[in-house]
Amino acid sequence: MKILFERLTATAMMPFYAHPGDAGMDLCADEAMVLAPGEHAAISTGLRMQLPPQTEGQVRPRSGLALKHGVTVLNTPGTIDEGYRGEVKVILINLGKEPFEITPGMRIAQLVIAPVLRAEVCEVETIEVDTVRGCGGFGSSGVNVP
Repeated sequence: MKILFERLTATAMMPFYAHPGDAGMDLCADEAMVLAPGEHAAISTGLRMQLPPQTEGQVRPRSGLALKHGVTVLNTPGTIDEGYRGEVKVILINLGKEPFEITPGMRIAQLVIAPVLRAEVCEVETIEVDTVRGCGGFGSSGVNVP
């Protein structure tokens, strides 16, 4: 599968897979910014992309930024629809206790390409609720994991 990317600036970095077999390719910042604790912002990548039909781009956090700095993608996963042609931006939030400096070229998120299934919405009078799970949710399984 080929994903087409266009650089909107001369400094934009193309996404890349850091290791063979990685699910996500790294997205890099194309601007400098400092995120204060509790602050969020849409960070420019300087790229736009064209996805193949019936796919989406999922923007996900980088685990190292989350663990070491408390910085994550706010709308995880962010969804890039196949028809979107604007600049790819990453909404980061600093949940840490210290200001976080973003520099151009810094790896700030991962981009995972995934297939999209379209469902047909069908209204019915009643949904069957007599299943093993039934209507239980939000911790109703009672299963304690060791």
